[in-house]
Amino acid sequence: MRIAQVAPLAESVPPKMYGGTERVASWLTEELVRQGHQVTLFASGDSTTSAELVSCAPQGLRLAGIRDHTASHLAMLAKVLDQASAFDIIHFHLDLLQHALFRDLAHKCVTTLHGRLDLPDFLPVYRTFPKMPLISISDCQRQPMPDTANWLATVHHGLGPGLCPFDNQGGDYLAFLGRITPEKRPDRAIEIAKQAGMPLKLAAKVDPVDADYFRTEIKPLLDHPLIEFIGEIDEAEKAAFLGGARALLFPIDWPEPFGLVMIEAMSAGTPVIAWRNGSVPEVVQDGVSGIIVDTMAEAVAAAHRSAIIDRLQVRQYFESHFTAARMASDYLDAFDRLLASSREPRRAAE
Repeated sequence: MRIAQVAPLAESVPPKMYGGTERVASWLTEELVRQGHQVTLFASGDSTTSAELVSCAPQGLRLAGIRDHTASHLAMLAKVLDQASAFDIIHFHLDLLQHALFRDLAHKCVTTLHGRLDLPDFLPVYRTFPKMPLISISDCQRQPMPDTANWLATVHHGLGPGLCPFDNQGGDYLAFLGRITPEKRPDRAIEIAKQAGMPLKLAAKVDPVDADYFRTEIKPLLDHPLIEFIGEIDEAEKAAFLGGARALLFPIDWPEPFGLVMIEAMSAGTPVIAWRNGSVPEVVQDGVSGIIVDTMAEAVAAAHRSAIIDRLQVRQYFESHFTAARMASDYLDAFDRLLASSREPRRAAE
């Protein structure tokens, strides 16, 4: 199959540091190439891929200091449109702009929505272009608009091979990995560690929009012997960070569409202690790959219980549910259904 993967330009593919959508686009692209498909990746020029790369910006826009990405994305979409006839499927990892430009090609276009849909900001676009096929990354994600969108499938994310190797031993600390933002509740993670009497390491990025929250709400909580703030880490550091933890704390306070860090931790054999919000019940099997909680008391108890969860069992659950190979297979099934519905046969992989 000839597939175009259209990634956001905020970060390279894969990203140098933080960037969930770009990482998923990379894992999927590499797996599709490995399976023999002809893949073209539209992304920033500093991306690294085994697919054919079409550079749509010299480097990821965030690191380049470009704040408004609209113009760059419109220019990229013009390149995609010029080459549209060369592809059987055009797969977008963008939220909005393609819907108006590619409405006449809806029979071969699909958009994976990577963000939250419980806010009203983007809904007018999905209502205006109901023929544009959409893929959700969890069933929970689509709940705010189950009847107003052309849902083709739900495809859970899958992790590329070798990124977070299995660590049979783990360590003695709790881990928090992600962004410092109110809905991720790093304050909860800190309180859990303090009540449990266990060390906590926070490897987290502070975006400018959250700088005041970090300074006023989180930084004062860091002055404690059990708490260590590491800051943003790269992919290599992440594997060791997650593998060396006793458990990952995922104390979210919002409807998380997926939560990549949960499957990264499970890949390393590290169980996840997560609040029952958003996609958590779809990703974590309670008592097998982690512990789902509803209260602070339950979370503190889970921190102690995590030591008896079999790390090999956690890894096996990951392998059966959240690999890039499974993700690619699910996407190919969705692509087949889309093409079949428009009477365009899928071309054999070359």
